[in-house]
Amino acid sequence: MDTIKKFLGVCLILLSFSSCSGKTRSNEIINSDLDNMNENLELATFGAGCFWCVEAIFQSLEGVQKVESGYTGGSIKNPSYREVCTGRTGHAEVIQLTFDPNVISFAELLEVFWETHDPTTLNQQGADKGTQYRSAIFYHSEEQKKIAEASLEAAEESGLWPNKIVTEISPISAYYPAEDYHQDYYNSNKEQQYCSIVITPKMDKFKKRFRDKLKEGVATK
Repeated sequence: MDTIKKFLGVCLILLSFSSCSGKTRSNEIINSDLDNMNENLELATFGAGCFWCVEAIFQSLEGVQKVESGYTGGSIKNPSYREVCTGRTGHAEVIQLTFDPNVISFAELLEVFWETHDPTTLNQQGADKGTQYRSAIFYHSEEQKKIAEASLEAAEESGLWPNKIVTEISPISAYYPAEDYHQDYYNSNKEQQYCSIVITPKMDKFKKRFRDKLKEGVATK
């Protein structure tokens, strides 16, 4: 864990307990670019299991301006949630976040990424199984690619995870925002079974570990 810090410092409601479900909606294709963004902000896109949990974690970090759940890495246009959940579109459930690198660096985001999901289980996070739940970093620049590769190596060397990391590192391709009901899901559905049993314990652990990186006002208990 200390090795990672030093290295990175340099560089619907569920019908079953196992996973998320819901209705579909048509989405417009959005290609990832920064043309319309504030020049001081950057994008990052991560897959780390069900996006409800990943979204909630990164929303809590100081310096993160926006977090959106979506899909990328697949072969068809405008995929719906139901299509992605079949595992046949090739898309991963991801979060795409807008962050201020002057407040939180890409390397620091990766530190959170490595420690808040299991990057050693291929196409699986807990009870959620399928290629849509794969661990992945979709980079937006060559600099992000280099940082991601270095951070993966550092995570391996640190012994944080006893098994080999299988995280995919790929260039961002067409990205599609998920249906509206998936956005800000945890904060709007904390009493829902999946949220209370699966996500809340992960959030509690995350907040304890990264207390110094939380936004002001984020409850730590």
